[in-house]
Amino acid sequence: MEEKNTHIDELITAFLAEGLDHEEMAELNAWINLSELNRKYFMQRQEVWFSSVQADLEQSRYNQEEAFEVFRERVALHRTGRTVRPMVGWKSICRYAAAVLVLGLISYFSYRGGESHLQAALKEVEVEAPLGSQTRLRLPDGTLVVLNAGSRIAYPQDFGVDNREVELVGEGYFEVAHDEELPFRVRTKDLQVRVLGTKFNFRDYPEDCEAIVSLLEGRVALNNRIRKECEMILLPDEQAVFNKAEGRMKKNSKAVKGVTEWTSGRLLFDEMPLSEVARILERSYDVKISFEDNSLKSFRFYGNFSQTEQGIKDILEALKATGKVNYTLKNKEVTLY
Repeated sequence: MEEKNTHIDELITAFLAEGLDHEEMAELNAWINLSELNRKYFMQRQEVWFSSVQADLEQSRYNQEEAFEVFRERVALHRTGRTVRPMVGWKSICRYAAAVLVLGLISYFSYRGGESHLQAALKEVEVEAPLGSQTRLRLPDGTLVVLNAGSRIAYPQDFGVDNREVELVGEGYFEVAHDEELPFRVRTKDLQVRVLGTKFNFRDYPEDCEAIVSLLEGRVALNNRIRKECEMILLPDEQAVFNKAEGRMKKNSKAVKGVTEWTSGRLLFDEMPLSEVARILERSYDVKISFEDNSLKSFRFYGNFSQTEQGIKDILEALKATGKVNYTLKNKEVTLY
């Protein structure tokens, strides 16, 4: 611990004497922001430093090493409880006042910056649906959210007071409580959905090539967070597809009721490419699926299954029954060939 304090004292001394380089400044700021105790230590050492170098500051130049030795002696006295009361001239007071003001502002805003990050972390509520399961929750405003396997939602603890904004990773179904004065917003890395009161499904897994918003009831507005595009309005039975490679949105007019089958534990594959089927099965059953023959990825599959009644082997057997696909299953690893 003493070695740690000595190193920090050396950083503080260099900072006060001649400044630090980028890496050293980052290290000192990180240490200050770790705790209120560290911040107070830094402020105390500033006071000790200015009392230590006051005689040198009266001269045209001063020796940093000598100042540091005096500083260490003052620190030792400070730790043993002895008080040092140097005589300070009026000129020195003016210099100290300016220096302490600048350094105090630097340390204060540095500390406040770290404190704001800490407060933000403490204020955020995060809910996750592990692989192989789903999670249902009611937000403080009464909105129903169903998270699909491998998904996560985060929202501030003051949700519903000044804003109704949530951040989504994965797939979620939303039945939003109506509030005209406080629109509900869902953000992912790629898109933002703004609604007043509606039912919609939002899927945006990081590993997927597309993000899809499907509207069942109400009206939503979508904004592209990757590149500038006009806001897109969706009406019931419309779907927005965001192509991640192109960074653009497009609208599809189709019946979208089937997209929420997963909320009741059903898996619906409507002529879906086997590559996408594999990703859904991985999340739903917490397995790892690999392809021995990549040409199988484009094979399209139709099926309707119940997770509560059928396991991963039942679905693999249905795939095998097509005569186009075979499989091996060992523990939680599946190979399609």
